[in-house]
Amino acid sequence: MALKKWVVASVDRQAVRRLAAEAGVPAMTAALLQVRGYTTPQQAQAVLSGEPLHDPMTLSGMAAAVDCIRDALDSGARMAVYGDYDADGVTATVMLYSYLESCGADVLYAIPEREGEGYGLNLHAVETLHAQHVDLLITVDNGITSIPEVARAKELGMRVVITDHHRPLPELPPADAVVDPFLPGDESGCQCLCGAGVAFKLIEALEGPDADVQGLLENYADLLCIATVGDVVPLTGENRTFVRFGLEMLPYTDRLGLHNLLEEAGLLQKPLHAKDVAFGIVPRLNATGRMGSPNRAVRLLLSEDPEEAASLAAEVSDDNDARRSVEEEILSAALSQLREDPPRQWDRVLVVEGENWHPGVIGIVSSRLVEQFGKPCIVLSLTDREARGSGRSVEGFSLFKAVSACAPLLTKYGGHPMAAGMTLPRENVQAFRWQLNAYAASLGELPLPQLCLDAALKPEKLSVNIPRAAEPLEPFGTDNPSPLYGLLGMTVKEIRPLSNGRHVQLTCVRGGVRVRCLRFGVSPQQFPYQAGDVLDLAVALSVDTYGGRERLSVVIKDMRLSASNTEDLAAGVALFEKALREDPLSEQEASRLTPTREDCAGFYRVLRTMGGYQGGAEGIAARAGLPFARVLSCLQLFCEHGLIAWERFGGHYTVTLLPTQGKVDLFDSAYLRGLRARVQLGPNSAKGEEIL
Repeated sequence: MALKKWVVASVDRQAVRRLAAEAGVPAMTAALLQVRGYTTPQQAQAVLSGEPLHDPMTLSGMAAAVDCIRDALDSGARMAVYGDYDADGVTATVMLYSYLESCGADVLYAIPEREGEGYGLNLHAVETLHAQHVDLLITVDNGITSIPEVARAKELGMRVVITDHHRPLPELPPADAVVDPFLPGDESGCQCLCGAGVAFKLIEALEGPDADVQGLLENYADLLCIATVGDVVPLTGENRTFVRFGLEMLPYTDRLGLHNLLEEAGLLQKPLHAKDVAFGIVPRLNATGRMGSPNRAVRLLLSEDPEEAASLAAEVSDDNDARRSVEEEILSAALSQLREDPPRQWDRVLVVEGENWHPGVIGIVSSRLVEQFGKPCIVLSLTDREARGSGRSVEGFSLFKAVSACAPLLTKYGGHPMAAGMTLPRENVQAFRWQLNAYAASLGELPLPQLCLDAALKPEKLSVNIPRAAEPLEPFGTDNPSPLYGLLGMTVKEIRPLSNGRHVQLTCVRGGVRVRCLRFGVSPQQFPYQAGDVLDLAVALSVDTYGGRERLSVVIKDMRLSASNTEDLAAGVALFEKALREDPLSEQEASRLTPTREDCAGFYRVLRTMGGYQGGAEGIAARAGLPFARVLSCLQLFCEHGLIAWERFGGHYTVTLLPTQGKVDLFDSAYLRGLRARVQLGPNSAKGEEIL
């Protein structure tokens, strides 16, 4: 796992007591509200009870969009709803298509094929829709960057309404109306909405000032919930209303296809949480676009035929299983590429590419690489002539701005700060990687991913009351995450295997209080700590019912040695990578990287005592007792002189001792000469020394 900066939220206890009394909630609930920025009774009630929906007419361009669509309805003109192949785009398409059909419109829908057409509006689709006598083209969840495509539609005499939630370029498409909460000057407060959320605002606006909003939510909240959770937009504001309503409706939905999909996922007629939607429904809908034709997802959600709905739901679930298999193959290939070409790992933004990697899963692979390396990542699928890519970022680094800085190399691109997609000529791939990293370098060091803890808990205070106090803040998701708590300074007493060694159970102690914790997906052999280590644990708490009795479940989400300083470790890694890239170094930086004879001798003795090392950065740093930049330099010197073999891959370090042949002069080193070549170290530079 990548290094993360642990941040424990600070709480004003007096303000918490006051908020608890004024809002009528338990103190722990009030503390969670305060941590999330809700500090007044009014704000607390808005979160706990739901905020009113914004006036849809405040969205820029909405009035023009409503006029255009109403005119088409009145004239009987043929309309087309053009969506996207993910869960957000599919549900947005179903919503607007079914609404317009209920209004008596002559309407059809279209979803681009990921494999043949790619994301967004394309010229082939425009020509096809024109051949189908479409007069009005309405996009949902796409279109904001489709300038030549909209221009072609206008040339053909079509009217165009764009509805989107992605960032616009400086130039807007020449549509009859453009609705996007990120348009300059938009003051609607709808920036948190997904594509389906914007489509719902359009439906609200078409209903007019006397719209029955409650009735509209009863019709569409199930789809809005799926889209909002699936597109990982903030679960704040009216998105909370969409998801809360949707979670109540989904187990009892009257949409036949959705009913069957829930049954396939084992979620039918059960109380649902946002994570059930995220892991049970969204991947299945996404799989239709990733592994085949996304039109099947629209047909599934619109179907009124029980046999067709059951068949499509089974097919979609099979596609999801196939998607998992393909994803693992591509991830394995991407990791092999990085392992076999270590300089790629030193980049600030990782770029990997492969021949005909399935474009439907490269975005998921990007996310998994970010998780492992803690850096923005872009995965490219190569064909004969072009490369199609999908990337994910870390908080604080706008991938959309980074990709925009490479615009001259690209054929098409779009996205937002945390994710972006792009198409480029194959011959531009290497230049794209260089320019992307040059842009990142211009910003300085990348931000360190953060692990945010809602509170540090005393072991003796653990009880089922803590997760119960969090329940009023559901649904949890982006910007309102499931609570994560810290159990700090816990001494490991026992490590036991569970489920045939697939997981471990820890018994940890502090102040005489024993706590049993679960760590899923890690075998005892992979567990990087041992009995006696003092750890900080980031844990999720939940309530399990067993034998009619409630008990607290403590699940470890992350952990570290209590004595470790993650920021120092990350700074050491960044400086070492800077040296490996042969970037210019200051005298101070070179000094931080250059070990002394005593540093090397002491660290080598530690490695020999341990018989090598496997584990994270914190473990090897703690045992070396050195600044981490020097630890890494020592490892480089030992390797250069044949004393060890070592690998740093993601956050995992493997050091293997090799047989030695007498003494070596560690400081007769190409690595150190490289440092000196780029700076003047001064009169106290290390001289050649023998340590063995």
